[in-house]
Amino acid sequence: MGQTGTRERARQAGRTVFAVSRRAGKISAATARGTGRIVHRMSSASGAGRTGLSSLIELTAAGSIGDAFVAVSLAGSLFFSTSVAEARGRAAFALLITIAPYAILAPLIGPLLDRVRQGNKYILMGTLLARGLLCWGMSGALNDTATLLPAAFGVLVLQKAYSVTKSAVTPRLLPSEITLVTANARANLGSLIATSLGAAVALGIDKIFGGGGGGAAWVLRVATFVYLAAMIIGWRLPPTVDATEQAAEPGELNGDGQQPGATLPLASAPQRRSLIPHVGPVVAEAMRANAAIRVFYGFMLFFLAFILRSERFGHVSHTVALGGLAVAVAVGGMLGTGIGSALRARAPLAMIFTVLGLVTIISAACAIVFGLWSVLLVALVAAIGQTLVKVALDSVLQREIPEERRSSTFAFSETVHQLALVGGGLIGLALSLTGSGLTGLTFAAVGLLLAMCGLVVSRRRRIVSARHEPPGPPSPTKLTTWPGTAPPG
Repeated sequence: MGQTGTRERARQAGRTVFAVSRRAGKISAATARGTGRIVHRMSSASGAGRTGLSSLIELTAAGSIGDAFVAVSLAGSLFFSTSVAEARGRAAFALLITIAPYAILAPLIGPLLDRVRQGNKYILMGTLLARGLLCWGMSGALNDTATLLPAAFGVLVLQKAYSVTKSAVTPRLLPSEITLVTANARANLGSLIATSLGAAVALGIDKIFGGGGGGAAWVLRVATFVYLAAMIIGWRLPPTVDATEQAAEPGELNGDGQQPGATLPLASAPQRRSLIPHVGPVVAEAMRANAAIRVFYGFMLFFLAFILRSERFGHVSHTVALGGLAVAVAVGGMLGTGIGSALRARAPLAMIFTVLGLVTIISAACAIVFGLWSVLLVALVAAIGQTLVKVALDSVLQREIPEERRSSTFAFSETVHQLALVGGGLIGLALSLTGSGLTGLTFAAVGLLLAMCGLVVSRRRRIVSARHEPPGPPSPTKLTTWPGTAPPG
């Protein structure tokens, strides 16, 4: 009788797991279909459906749903359930952990992807498959740190490998009706929509299954189905995602009114193996401006989060103030991608400098009239600015960097991008110890002003120097390199 009862309970448990798995599969499929319909209308406009760019945007959005599930499942009591002092330490630790994937992205993955001329479709799909399998393994190892952390690290690395490959192949799918800035903004907007919907569904699943470790485990199991469902979209990618013998780049002008690549000859084999790529002056200026705005964004994100927990703004509670900050950042990201898509900018470097100047002015004004509304405004502006500058930087890289070095340059750019965010976040955490919002906003405004002045002076010197140079083909020794590197040759 005991054995019969045990077998019956085992069968019931099996049927329950099967039923819940079916339910999870239906939830993930419904989420993917609903998000797909929203993103498809946006992604296929202006010839993007004809060239296959819409399929790439939709594939990225579908993967973003799974990424949102992973983020929700791994989010613990980092911020709200602890004291301000303890939360500050945990936030600093989390920031430092995010740097880890970049230790292999720039030196290993980027150069490896440079050598891949064919099969980019399968690389994109393969990163989704691998993320799904890792999620399934993580769902059973939430209490085993030795297994969970390497798997989570693998998911992060695969996310970045997908991002680098996606950015490298985007110019091959660009229709003549839109610019690279618009294409990148559309991809970001699709990802934001998908991430928002995915996070909402993931939170719902977590609540249905009781929260805690059990809820997180089921969120990860559903994430597996989401990633596998997303792979189906990958089959729709056209053959043009792979390089041809002589790949044609979009005929746009760069930030100096020159043809793309006019200041950047093809790299030799030793240069391609360099951990820090040699770039032209347009790319170097775009990267520095992006780093400045990213430091500012990271600073504001963490500084304001802790200031709103320690400083009172009238009768507004900390929870309401923090909710307003979250809404401002989310709306800013949406507005930034929408503005980038609508601008159709053909001079992305000029757009970068314009955005940097406007963010500097608004930050200084908010420091002068410090208050809750100025805090929310500066958070909104920071989110808009970092989104616009990032899509413009991606456009500059896609136009200025030859295909032979595009993936490694994107990997390096993503590494600088994250290091700047982490650096700004750590400075923000440190200054939040002062408990003075006015001090922090003033510090940020002065820092942005100094960065802006340095970029403008450097750009002016380069332009004046170029006017006095005799006309002729560019020399490899004239290349601008990232600070701290020697010129090639």
